[in-house]
Amino acid sequence: MTVKTRRLALAATALLTTTALAACGSSAGGAKASADGGGKAEVVLRLPDPGNSGFLALGKKDGSLDRALAAVHAKVAWTGSAGPFAPAAQALSADQLDVALGSITSAVAALAQKPGFKLFAQTAPDGVGEGILVKNDSPIKTVQDLAGRKVAVSQGGTSEYLLLKALEKSGVPADRVERVYLRADQTSGVFNSGQVDAWATWNTFSTPSIANSGAHFLVNGKEVGSDNYAVWAVRNGFAEKHPEVVKAFYAYLHEGGLKEKADPAGYLNVFTDSGPTAVTPAEKEIAVAVTRQSATADVITEADTARFATVAAFFADQKVTKQLVDVKPYLIDIATLADGAK
Repeated sequence: MTVKTRRLALAATALLTTTALAACGSSAGGAKASADGGGKAEVVLRLPDPGNSGFLALGKKDGSLDRALAAVHAKVAWTGSAGPFAPAAQALSADQLDVALGSITSAVAALAQKPGFKLFAQTAPDGVGEGILVKNDSPIKTVQDLAGRKVAVSQGGTSEYLLLKALEKSGVPADRVERVYLRADQTSGVFNSGQVDAWATWNTFSTPSIANSGAHFLVNGKEVGSDNYAVWAVRNGFAEKHPEVVKAFYAYLHEGGLKEKADPAGYLNVFTDSGPTAVTPAEKEIAVAVTRQSATADVITEADTARFATVAAFFADQKVTKQLVDVKPYLIDIATLADGAK
């Protein structure tokens, strides 16, 4: 996914609470309805709300996603803005959500549990929108300078992965840096006030920090050799019962990402240009530049699978997961999905 979609899809970390999940369950009760007068049941795809920017937001506003899904007798039920992937993974496993977006790093951590989902699409790592932020006046000039410092990270996903990758590449022992575990949406104030020396994060938070708070990347994802793909997950039962819907949704993701990449500015502030969800003028230039360098959702290839395995091995080596997670059994081949999820 591109910066705007990922930004709104990942920013609201508290909205997949028990109340929100209960609401998802309520929408599940209405998941079967009369479709087209021919007696064909209509399937409801429960999807986190995309917020104010990105092609999914536009698809919600102009109805194009529902029109695309209508061809396979389906429609979307927006469940409220998504939070981090960990609670979304729990919602998938509890039959309270059908699809969700995350990172391969957060997916590996979730797959170490008892997953009720598989991955059906990937977007290549965001080399320029994620990394380790420091303030413009910081004395920290190299990754080696992080030794003895405090770095804010979100535990067990993108943030912690980026820091550990940077330290490994620069030969800095992980225990020489103090990891301060914070929720991503609660870190900005801590970083801006100087309570931590650096912040490992992704484009949801890096774009406003760079645009508005006098920060810059010490190193970005590309520079640390990140394999941190964005991935789409689908609930096992949904993929098994409605493979044609998953394929139609994947096609919309792929085409929508290409259109947004071609005209990033046209997908900003879809519903409003003011308020907390709006991209400010200062952020717009950064957001457009990151999107133009981004990829679109695509099938998961053998090469991608190998890089997923590298992430899993790295997390096991770094003791982020207690054991090595084999990601391959949890991947879906879209090309053969009509014959059942692999």
